[in-house]
Amino acid sequence: MSQYSFHLFLWTPFLPDRLSLEDECSSLDEMPLMMSEEGFENDESDYQTLPRARVHRRQRSLGCFLMGGWKMFWSSCCDCLVHICRRKKELKARTVWLGCPEKCEEKYPKNAIKNQKYNTFTFVPGVLYQQFKFFLNLYFLVVACSQFVPSLKIGYLYTYWAPLGFVLAVTMVREAIDEVRRYQRDKEMNSQLYSKLTVRAIDPIIENQRIPADMIFLRTSEKTGACFIRTDQLDGETDWKLKIAVGCTQRLPAVSDLFSIAAYVYAQKPHLDIHSFEGNFIREDVDPQVHESLSIENTLWASTVVASGTVIGVVIYTGKETRSVLNTSSAKNKFGLLDMELNRLTKALFLAQVLLSVVMVALQGFVGPWFRNLFRFVVLFSYIIPISLRVNLDMGKAAYGWMIMKDENIPGTVVRTSTIPEELGRLVYLLTDKTGTLTQNEMVFKRLHLGTVSYGTDTMDEIQSHIIRSYAQVTSQPPSGSTSGSTPSRKTQTSGPKVRKSVSSRIHEAVKAIALCHNVTPVYEPRAGGTRETESAEADQDFSDENRTYQASSPDEVELVRWTRSVGLTLVTRDLSSLQLKTPSGQILSFSILQTFPFTSESKRMGIIVREESTGDITFYMKGADVAMATIVQYNDWLEEECGNMAREGLRTLVVAKKSLSEEQYQDFENRYNQAKLSVHDRALKVAAVVESLEREMELLCLTGVEDQLQADVRPTLEQLRNAGIKIWMLTGDKLETATCIAKSSHLVSRNQDIHVFKPVSTRGEAHLELNAFRRKHDCALVISGDSLEVCLRYYEHEFVELACQCPAVVCCRCSPTQKAQIVTLLQQHTANRTCAIGDGGNDVSMIQAADCGIGIEGKEGKQASLAADFSITQFKHIGRLIMVHGRNSYKRSAALGQFVMHRGMIISTMQVLYATIYTMFPVFSLVLDEDVKPDMALLYPELYKDLTKVAGTF
Repeated sequence: MSQYSFHLFLWTPFLPDRLSLEDECSSLDEMPLMMSEEGFENDESDYQTLPRARVHRRQRSLGCFLMGGWKMFWSSCCDCLVHICRRKKELKARTVWLGCPEKCEEKYPKNAIKNQKYNTFTFVPGVLYQQFKFFLNLYFLVVACSQFVPSLKIGYLYTYWAPLGFVLAVTMVREAIDEVRRYQRDKEMNSQLYSKLTVRAIDPIIENQRIPADMIFLRTSEKTGACFIRTDQLDGETDWKLKIAVGCTQRLPAVSDLFSIAAYVYAQKPHLDIHSFEGNFIREDVDPQVHESLSIENTLWASTVVASGTVIGVVIYTGKETRSVLNTSSAKNKFGLLDMELNRLTKALFLAQVLLSVVMVALQGFVGPWFRNLFRFVVLFSYIIPISLRVNLDMGKAAYGWMIMKDENIPGTVVRTSTIPEELGRLVYLLTDKTGTLTQNEMVFKRLHLGTVSYGTDTMDEIQSHIIRSYAQVTSQPPSGSTSGSTPSRKTQTSGPKVRKSVSSRIHEAVKAIALCHNVTPVYEPRAGGTRETESAEADQDFSDENRTYQASSPDEVELVRWTRSVGLTLVTRDLSSLQLKTPSGQILSFSILQTFPFTSESKRMGIIVREESTGDITFYMKGADVAMATIVQYNDWLEEECGNMAREGLRTLVVAKKSLSEEQYQDFENRYNQAKLSVHDRALKVAAVVESLEREMELLCLTGVEDQLQADVRPTLEQLRNAGIKIWMLTGDKLETATCIAKSSHLVSRNQDIHVFKPVSTRGEAHLELNAFRRKHDCALVISGDSLEVCLRYYEHEFVELACQCPAVVCCRCSPTQKAQIVTLLQQHTANRTCAIGDGGNDVSMIQAADCGIGIEGKEGKQASLAADFSITQFKHIGRLIMVHGRNSYKRSAALGQFVMHRGMIISTMQVLYATIYTMFPVFSLVLDEDVKPDMALLYPELYKDLTKVAGTF
């Protein structure tokens, strides 16, 4: 109670401001947050939100109450009934025993995929419901059914039922074909995914085979106890990820021992995040028991592919509980905006039709069964809403789809949803993936800058000459303890001009650092009759380039290692504790890996400590983004300027530095580092503090520039779309720096535009302050990470979307598949504009299905996005013609067709009214004006009247 009283006292001074309209519209900068950060943690519900949001929400709440409250009420009731009827099983943590099925009594979902919308019993009712939930179709059905009543029958039955039956038959056939295709795709996929696989099953997966379910990595054929997997269908990145087997099971003598040990895996309950996992591995049949913590490095998610060796894992999640299925939204029936507009127009015309019928009945004086006459007039005037409208529009859509697929300028285009071609002509937002959509994900080394000299693609031969000369000087010296591949000594560098010595030495150190500072692993294909393991163990291993491939979690690192190979310094072997380089003369340089510090989004750098075996020298190498390395390296006057120059060229830059360590310095660091890793509290902070103690006054070696090659004609296509008034958002799972570079190189962000990088936020107060800072910027692109986006949407959904929609371009990095779909939904709800999503990987499926118009590209990441999309294309540049030509023509033609058919119906109905009055009633009514003789003649000859009495009647 005292805590509540404190909040009441705290906010009392602000109550008058909240009720003031002037303060409602005041600047956000003048709005105080809270007196302390603790206020956010204590009671976030009392937090004073941004004024602009409160005005909008208050207006929206009033509008919903007055106009749509009843709709919300019924929608809530329906949702409640659906929730009761389709109550989902609660996801729980689980304990999975190895080889002990009797201890696993819990039932888990089948390992099968189902993308079908209907089954045998729900197909007809489901299709009919989807059709008749629109007023236009329901109106035609009621009118057609009225003709079975004799008193309401106007014409022949077939004139009403034939067009309606034709429309329904075409729709059912189309839906049936789509359902059969979905069934066939599901059947093919389930046959590959081992649909009979269950939780606790231990399954071996060979190289290049897709992982069928979520597993814990127990064992591998690789001697290092680690392997690489490809995750392109899960997160959209074609980079290979390193996975590590559980140490206890990897050390077992034989694979069969996995079924004889008493061990189990404790796994957390299934959730959406594909980048995190918490669990434990416990073995009970040894003393003491073995306890190993499990993290994301020990997992093998479904839909990923084994890239090296053979792996064995135990299944922990199957079917709809796997990460890939949880991040995939179910398909929905899409209807074009034109159809919904025509549906609303139909309601207005129906009201006009009823009003006209009331007028006609009123002219009759409401005599007799006027209710029946009213309905007959409604049926008679049904031409105002002709059923031919629906027939013509459906046939028009089929024609549009046929013209799109037959267009020779966009070969390979497939229309998979023929009901929404007009949507291509009404797009406002285009949300695109990066990897494989805008870029080819193929890196090319472009620039090496040493401060005083820069080398480009046309001068790489000079670097190669320097490397060859440097190691040639070493081999020409007499044999000694330090001549087996060490760095050229200072004594050997005394000959020759001083400038040449300095440049040659700096080039050598830079290339050596690039060849050592990475996480790349060389892989060799086994010879005929040999195995990978025996070949790797031989000293005379085949180091030929054609037999070697490189694996890494980053394509940048692979390209850097390939570049060092091209200039003469080749990475030949690597494991968890050592690596070897080959010089141009064929000598082998051996290094021991003492420590490795992987790249993280927070640190923006990676490092490695190696010991050169021939000399015993210990060196700490580090590379990273310029913003992280600028404060680490020694003072210089060129790094910031050159980084800016390379960024303007669209190159991805990395700063490379080194620091020599003595044996005493390293031992002191290792002791403090190991002690920090054993800490129970604040382990990450303590480890980071120890590493940062080394990152001081490092020697700046070089600056590298790598280009991620764009897809063909990406720049002119994006420029064309911008000129058409389409706002482009890039949603990617890649790193922030990479996404920013691609946004610049693809001209998604123009050269003269500023970029606002949204700072990482984790609390409500930080989000508030950063939104205030962003609001001050004008005409600048926004770059935001997925974690910060989640915080902003949690507390300031409306404010963030309002500010983001004002930006010329938005880049969202580190986005999960679910976040991509959420952004699409937010734009639809807050802007009421049409959205289009385009991607090429399985991680883009949710975004494509959530958008009003989804476009898939058949690329390196498979056909999953293409099969789930409404339109499938082969290249990104085809989207320009698809939207500008076919989308525009489809919408204009359908709009003109709808207007013509409705106007024709109104003309026909008007003609019916005129015919029933002017052409039918007036000729008959003219008889009442008939005059056989003039009045004077009737008075002059009274006998004319006498003639009328001679007969009994007129007829």
